[in-house]
Amino acid sequence: AGLLGAATLGLGTGLGVRRARAQSRAEISFASAAFFGKETFGDLIKAFNESQDRVLVKNIELPPPSSSTEVYQGLVQQLARRSGTPDVFSQDVIWIAGFAAAGWALPLDEYFPADKRSAYFSGTLNACTYDGKLTALPWFMDSGMFYYRKDVLEKHGGKVPENWADMATIAAAAQKAGDVDFGYLWQGKQAEVLVCDAVEIITSNNGAILAPDGKSSLINQKAAVDAIQFLHGTIATSKISPQDVLSWDEEPSRQPFTSGKAMFMRNWSYVYPIAQDAKASQVVDKIGVAPLPSFPGGKSSACLGGYQLGVNANSKQREAAIELLTWLSSTETQHRIALNFGLAPTRPALFQDEKIKTEQPFMASLEKVFTGATARPITPEYAKVTLALQSGISKALVSGNVQAEMDALATQIDQIVG
Repeated sequence: AGLLGAATLGLGTGLGVRRARAQSRAEISFASAAFFGKETFGDLIKAFNESQDRVLVKNIELPPPSSSTEVYQGLVQQLARRSGTPDVFSQDVIWIAGFAAAGWALPLDEYFPADKRSAYFSGTLNACTYDGKLTALPWFMDSGMFYYRKDVLEKHGGKVPENWADMATIAAAAQKAGDVDFGYLWQGKQAEVLVCDAVEIITSNNGAILAPDGKSSLINQKAAVDAIQFLHGTIATSKISPQDVLSWDEEPSRQPFTSGKAMFMRNWSYVYPIAQDAKASQVVDKIGVAPLPSFPGGKSSACLGGYQLGVNANSKQREAAIELLTWLSSTETQHRIALNFGLAPTRPALFQDEKIKTEQPFMASLEKVFTGATARPITPEYAKVTLALQSGISKALVSGNVQAEMDALATQIDQIVG
């Protein structure tokens, strides 16, 4: 009886210790769009919970990023309650300024000083900064990139064009020779992707959509107008782009390229695995990827996409939230996400990692592309600004009255942000 009593006492003590430890853990929540790969974000959170005994995280799974409006609305509803839930969240880059301006995102400067920030791509840090404060932490990224046909390019000099004029010349030559049906494919549909295409080409001409303070528009300045005029010219003048691009977003522009009908294309990283799949592609092992071209005196620019991390300004467990945030954005976790989800890290050093080079060779090749990553206009009024941009740029591309349409658009944007 004595032994049984001692054993029971020991068991009770052990349970008591474990229960006390569990009760002493700070309980927080993490909300994110659902991404899938070899594991889920739920598996990531489970790994964090098992890696330490200070913080216990509940995972809140939102819809996938293809339903971004629903993801956005779900986050807004929760953050607007100011209840502290979720404590940590992931967010599309275009939501960062709005969440910060609303007072929902905790400034992170004191937790991540300059020496820690230098480990990230500068473009992602810019996108995570609002009103001079770091209000999000880089997590994973995507950007626009320049696809080309290696086999066709060999017939036309073999050099990947680095400026837009050379691109147009080679595209026209390949089209004229009958090597391809289309010289250059892009996305001209009145949708968010048109803003991305516009950001890239305007920035590559040293232009901008908004002034640095975000309070006025620069869309009708010469650099921006000339860039949009060039896009119009690909349809109306050089005819290297079909009229149909004005109604195309990502997939309609991808399909002719992977069918072997186009020389060059601007698109996102998702195209590459499709292009290398023999069941879905006519161009397996025939394509290359490079930074997008630029205009004379400009630099290649790639519109930044991806999801970044934020901490709820109303979290009641701030230290625990920062611990989770730090773990999620760490070198080790970004490495895991790159390998298991195929999502590109925001830390340049990881592009030199041997395992990533071996298992994700395409991703490893994108460091130069991501170095030119550029944020879309950083403003809490982005939801209104993007609709104005989509409408105004679309009108300019259809009509060819670029200066007049950009003047009207600038007036409209000034009223929104001024």
